[in-house]
Amino acid sequence: MTSGAFEVRGRSGGARLGRLVTAHGPVATPEFMPVATVGALRGLTAQDAREAGTRILLGNAWHLMLQPGHERVRRLGGLHPLMDWDRPILTDSGGYQIASLSRLREVTEQGVRLRSHRDGSLHELTPESVIGIQRALGSDIAMVLDECLSLPASPEAVERAAGRSLRWAERALAAHREERAGGTSRLLFGIVQGGVSPAAREANARALAAFGPAGDGFDGFGVGGLLMGEPKEATREATAVAAAALPPERPRYLMGAGLPADLIESAGLGMDLFDSVLPTRLARRGIVFTRGARLNLYRARFRDDGRVLDPGCPCPACTRSCRAWLHHLLRARERIAATLLSAHNLTFYADLTRRMRAAIAGGRFDRFREEHRDRWSRTNPDDA
Repeated sequence: MTSGAFEVRGRSGGARLGRLVTAHGPVATPEFMPVATVGALRGLTAQDAREAGTRILLGNAWHLMLQPGHERVRRLGGLHPLMDWDRPILTDSGGYQIASLSRLREVTEQGVRLRSHRDGSLHELTPESVIGIQRALGSDIAMVLDECLSLPASPEAVERAAGRSLRWAERALAAHREERAGGTSRLLFGIVQGGVSPAAREANARALAAFGPAGDGFDGFGVGGLLMGEPKEATREATAVAAAALPPERPRYLMGAGLPADLIESAGLGMDLFDSVLPTRLARRGIVFTRGARLNLYRARFRDDGRVLDPGCPCPACTRSCRAWLHHLLRARERIAATLLSAHNLTFYADLTRRMRAAIAGGRFDRFREEHRDRWSRTNPDDA
């Protein structure tokens, strides 16, 4: 299979077992992508990530453009050698920052003028320049620039942003086609927008798919602008509508999906890839996921708990420490606590997606979903 090829190898209910080939190796799906925003997972080495079972990482083109600078990264050989990462990398375009840094930006038809959160300097991102930035970074999968809205948003704002995102996507694809003519193996994903309007989501997805087949059109599709505070039911409906309207022979990526229930439910709707900062961000706060529950190790009840964090887990936190000692390290504000717990959470996510794939392969995903959908709920009595 050549780079960009995607094969659906099995189905169980709405869930798909797939294989996506990139220039730096294949990715079995469903799969979760930990977020290395500036080219690093906070508190972890690339070797830590590999040992946790991570197959693909996500970096942020906007942040990397600001520091150390995409041209510097290009001159130094690209992200892979700099990160000591020999597996696939997906780079987000910076579209999310259009929403999260709304007070620092101005959106026009040409693109977005966005001020740096670091020094206030003004930068202009266009659909074409973002393709060039990601080319310089050397990622395996690039994302188009899109206009991501904070939710809730008015129907007029949703329609305006979805339409503009579609026009930007067409311009990004034209720039990427020039790369393809030069022999690039980089993949380009379009991004479905449309807020929580099922009609807008369906129309946007169908329009993106109509740009052409894989190899001429988009190699895959992100579903963006969700998990922004809207009700879960609205997230699920918008995801389902987008998935149904997208080509079944290409991968689908639900952007920003980070809680275990989000992965499980969305995989059941036909999504293949997921990403979030949550596993490492929560770990820094002492919140970990085990096969049995979600735990907050900051809580005093763990101070005398000599049990293994998660029996059967191969990570250092589980094989070399007990819950009481991890609690102590957190309370003492030792940095090693964040490292140990981040590595544990990444190991948990790698194991979760492995078990999801096994359930799909065995034709029992619906049963798996029913058994696990609420296991790591925020309302769990062990939660923060």
